[in-house]
Amino acid sequence: MTNSSSSTSGRDLTQGVALEEIVEGGVVTGSVQGEPVLLTRKGDELFAVAATCTHYGAPLADGLLVGDTIRCPWHHAAFCLRDGQATRPPALDNLKCWRVEQIDGKAFVREALPAVQPPTLKIAQFPESIAIVGGGAAGNAAAETLRREGYQGPVTLWSADASRPYDRPNLSKDYLAGTADPSWLPLRTPEFYAEHRIDIQCGHRVVRLDPDSKEIVLSDGQRKRYGALLIATGASPRRLTIPGANLPHVAVLRTLSDCDALIAQVANARHCVVVGAGFIGLEVAAALRTRGVAVDVVMRDAHPMERILGPSLGAMLRTLHESHRVAFHVGEVGKIESNRVMLTTGEELAADVVVTGIGVDPEVALAREAGLDVDRGVVVNEYLQSSARDVYAAGDIARWPDPWTGERIRVEHWVVAERQGVVAARNMLGRRERFAAVPFFWTQHYDVAINYVGHAEGWDRVDIDGDPGAHACTATYWRNNKRLAVATVGRDLDSLRAELAFETQTPVSHA
Repeated sequence: MTNSSSSTSGRDLTQGVALEEIVEGGVVTGSVQGEPVLLTRKGDELFAVAATCTHYGAPLADGLLVGDTIRCPWHHAAFCLRDGQATRPPALDNLKCWRVEQIDGKAFVREALPAVQPPTLKIAQFPESIAIVGGGAAGNAAAETLRREGYQGPVTLWSADASRPYDRPNLSKDYLAGTADPSWLPLRTPEFYAEHRIDIQCGHRVVRLDPDSKEIVLSDGQRKRYGALLIATGASPRRLTIPGANLPHVAVLRTLSDCDALIAQVANARHCVVVGAGFIGLEVAAALRTRGVAVDVVMRDAHPMERILGPSLGAMLRTLHESHRVAFHVGEVGKIESNRVMLTTGEELAADVVVTGIGVDPEVALAREAGLDVDRGVVVNEYLQSSARDVYAAGDIARWPDPWTGERIRVEHWVVAERQGVVAARNMLGRRERFAAVPFFWTQHYDVAINYVGHAEGWDRVDIDGDPGAHACTATYWRNNKRLAVATVGRDLDSLRAELAFETQTPVSHA
């Protein structure tokens, strides 16, 4: 995107901007009554929208204009330029918009436009009630989408978590590091759910599903009927099965309560051993180094995240963490004792706290026991429908036919889960919208972020453009000369362009 902010930053857009300054595909930055605003053009139409993403506040001037939308450079949210609506997660809130008037060769930004109001859908045409099992990314996104789409019937979200929906990616990043205000974590306030008539039932586990009678059974024996159901039960962390794995100083990180317990544990800790060098393990290592805790990481491969990102980016991450005095050990843990970890190589590591990040397993027991098709996840079609009538699945448990690879895949990432929650909600209302989003995730280590679009469970070639050591590069993953995924470091716009390139490919048909 062409950005003329260097010459126009802070200018008052109500005073007018020459039309020749507003080029197609570019933005002019300025302000309206002190609020940062972007002014942009699509053909003969001009749009003025708020300048920062409603997710984490990224500067949208650094993003990408696609049709009549603008995409966030950090985490790939998208907003409609016409009315400011958030058209794709992870952003939940809309952008503010202003009216633009053209007079004598200039564009003047006028009053703010009214917020978009949802339509009103007649309940007789839709499910009499909708139940959502799971209070994570997919479940929360689905509940909000139902109300955005105008659904008027009862919406109940049943969550085994004691906390209302929160920003899970932050747990292993700023929140664990102690640099995030705890008030940032909840996705919404209790007042928001009350205003939108979303019944959040936290601390309630659904133990049985009966698709024939359209009932769920809670752990206390209560039976609840539904008209349509979304299963979004997520995943649970794998546990070590070695001697000492159940000692009280051995932790996992999945929920807010897990994170709060870990923060309490490391308050007086000097040494932590992290078992596993995936996303969670490395982000935990970075967060604990920020707290001043000495960290040793035990991993199976020569480089962290090598199986996902390849050796070049894996080596980059290892060097980055070692520059922050994280020590890496290749091997496996054989035994955990009260103050040390013993590797199968014979090496011993001091450990006041042990954190295991060795992957997760999808929570499919509810679906399996209800007779739904399960194969390394809950099997769904392109509309996220399960094998049971009026039962949908989304998030970490959903295994869907990916139109870009031609394979059935399951992805354990926040943005994918939110986007599936949106599509599942619309389809419960009869929209018949295919889930065709290109998978996206990001991971943050100190001040270095990696964005990844696409899906590559295996590859036979990795092309590197740029310098991983300088934290400015693009890695492209190929199999049989087919581009499967792109990871970028320090190249946010390239990540957006790669995502768009995947979207414009011809989908692979499924048998």
